[in-house]
Amino acid sequence: MSALSWINTGNSGAYSTAKSAQWGLTNALRLELAAKNVRVAGLHVAYMDTDMTAGIEAPKSNPTDIAKIAIDGIQSGLYEIIADEVSRNVQQGLAGGVSALYPQLIQQ
Repeated sequence: MSALSWINTGNSGAYSTAKSAQWGLTNALRLELAAKNVRVAGLHVAYMDTDMTAGIEAPKSNPTDIAKIAIDGIQSGLYEIIADEVSRNVQQGLAGGVSALYPQLIQQ
């Protein structure tokens, strides 16, 4: 998944929408498969240093580090694996609603 499953940056509508749907599917599978003792974990990460993000100027996580974080999270039995600071901040902003996620919308 991606931090974009929780927030839209204003120029990634279709991508963010697809990621949101993926998060919803992950939650559905989590519930449906729990009775069969299958644990479904979601991995949230912002930018990783990959070919896909080569043209993006932003801090990027090392894919090797993210893989280790994912494995550690699965071994720890986590349902949500928050792999970086950006994802952590966005997740925390969810509780604050639209005004916390999109402060630019607050009227002066």
